[in-house]
Formats: sequence, C-alpha cells, structure tokens
Amino acid sequence: MNIGAASKASGVSQRMIRHYEKIGLIPAPPRRDSGYRDYAPADVARLRFIANARDLGFPIEEIGRLLSLWSDKERASAEVKALALARAEELHRKAEALEAMRASLLDLAEKCHGNDRPDCPIIERLATPSPQ
Repeated sequence: MNIGAASKASGVSQRMIRHYEKIGLIPAPPRRDSGYRDYAPADVARLRFIANARDLGFPIEEIGRLLSLWSDKERASAEVKALALARAEELHRKAEALEAMRASLLDLAEKCHGNDRPDCPIIERLATPSPQ
C-alpha cells in the first residue's frame, strides 16, 4: 500500500511516517517501479504500535526500545514493565507540576478583581523576577 493508505490504516500522518522512517523507527519500505513507497501490513502494525506508545507518553527513544522488545520474542516482560512504571512516574511528576501551576493561576485569578482598575496581581506576578 502507498503512504496515504498506510497513514489512513495506522492513524499516523504521512509527515510523521516519513519522520519515523528518517529516524529509524520504521525501516524504509521498498519502492515500487513508480518510486512510491510500498508499505506492508507489518509496517502498519509497527506504525500503530508507535502511535499507541506516543499516546501513552513514551518519548521516541523509549519507543525505539519498546519496538526492540516487541520484536524480541525471548524478552523478559520485567523490562517492559520497568519502562512502563518509569514512564508512569514521570507522568505523575508532570501532573503534579501542572496541578501546582493551575493552583497558582486560580489563586492569582481569585485575587484579581477583574474590574476596570489597572492593578492586577496576575500582571504583578508575571512581572516579578523568578528566583533562580
């Protein structure tokens, strides 16, 4: 199938398919006589795997490792589990940081009168130098 069909079947944009090919996450497919890429069902499965891993927050480097583990039928599931738990912990840290930012914004918004006067704690906070 051509890149458009592979994109539609996998849910991965053509641009990202080319990018994944360029960085080696998917092997370069053979080309037809016309020069168009010719993707196999295995390529589409690999693209879906990558998309699912991205949806779960895995960075490209870890996706490469997961692809290797997926291909290794002799793998230990403990390594896969360790990667998943590490990613979950990183997402937890990011969620806590986002929640702290949200709480700060809500606090600042509550302190702002939101009227016609120019004084605003939100602007004052944004203008304050951050501690290094």
